Amino acid sequence: MKDTENVKKVEAGAGAVPTVCREAKEASRMLASLSTARRNRIMTALAEALLEHASGILEANVLDVDAARAAGLSASLTDRLVLNEERLEGIAAGIRVLARLPDPVGTVMDGRRLDSGLVLERRRVPLGVVAVVYEARPDVTADVSALCLKTGNAVVLRGGKEAFNTNRALVAVIGACLETLDLPPTAVQYINSTDRSAVDELLRMDAWVDLLVPRGGPDLHRLCREKSRIPVMTGGIGVCHIFTDKSADPEKSLKVIENAKIQRPSACNALETLLVHKDIAASFLPKLAAHMAPFGSTLHLSPEAEAFLPEPRGIAALPVQEGDYDREWLSRDFNVHVVDGPDAAAAHIRRHGTGHSEAVLTEDMAVARRFVDDVDAAALYVNASTRFTDGGQFGLGAEAAVSTQKLHARGPVGPESLTTYKWTAYGDYAVRT
Repeated sequence: MKDTENVKKVEAGAGAVPTVCREAKEASRMLASLSTARRNRIMTALAEALLEHASGILEANVLDVDAARAAGLSASLTDRLVLNEERLEGIAAGIRVLARLPDPVGTVMDGRRLDSGLVLERRRVPLGVVAVVYEARPDVTADVSALCLKTGNAVVLRGGKEAFNTNRALVAVIGACLETLDLPPTAVQYINSTDRSAVDELLRMDAWVDLLVPRGGPDLHRLCREKSRIPVMTGGIGVCHIFTDKSADPEKSLKVIENAKIQRPSACNALETLLVHKDIAASFLPKLAAHMAPFGSTLHLSPEAEAFLPEPRGIAALPVQEGDYDREWLSRDFNVHVVDGPDAAAAHIRRHGTGHSEAVLTEDMAVARRFVDDVDAAALYVNASTRFTDGGQFGLGAEAAVSTQKLHARGPVGPESLTTYKWTAYGDYAVRT
């Protein structure tokens, strides 16, 4: 089936939100009964299908990117929207990794024989239907679909208008792939509407949807937390910090800071605030300015940092404004603040962090241990960039989100996090006395 015909099929099949969710629930029951081998074959076929239909997917993406630029979308949002051959190949590679990962479904987590004679098991099972509401990230469409199919879940997708054409093309390819495997294409549902009312309606679909994952800005997360009848897994908002301790190697530290900020500034695990120990501020901050200037960074300096970086600075710099410490810059900008030590760094992170990814650069392992113990986040790094908080980098193949909450999953949400469990007790016509 040609790509254009697949897209028309997605349009024709896009019904009311309750219908979409109900069909997904029905499909989830079939998925849950599939063998591990068959679910892994879905992964292999899906990776091949995405690359086979790459031209149609990328043509659709060009329409979205051109429209975004014409509408004046920010560079960071446009970067999140772009899907090219390299990124599509990366998505396919991640799906192939999923095929090789152990299957969490059916795993016996623990078991024991009780005094009553019952043999008790706790076994992993699919969640059922996962709904994802997201903005300008078409890679989410493929990643989340693959993760849900790997774990026996159906998925309901509601992407943003910025990636509308790309998302439809991706879902069409996925649906056609499922049909070739004699599986219901309704296992991956796409809400074919950019109207806000579709999201409001989806939030009320607790009869058929088991988990809601919002992937977007603070307003979307707030809307879902306040209005959803479905359990919500929040995350993906990353005000991430690096604390450079007085014992840190300066040159190695600059490379980590560069990577955390520049490698992909629009990512949720990019550096937003650098904290520098006061004992090295006088020597380290001029080196920082010289190192980051060629990348076009702008430093947002606290009064303490300004004192250690007098004019001429050799780099664009502005005073920190109210709210800057709580902001995702999603650009090459970042804040710089000088602190008294690891305790002050941890206190700053407690005030302004979002529980995503935090790092310490140090040669003193006592400082490292204190930082890890004192800072509460989904991912903590010692002498490493925050950019590693990612499903692919963690060996999970892909991720449905990066959860910053504590229940039921935290950090990159991979296959295991898209399962729940149920207890099964085996007896010999047992009765309770």
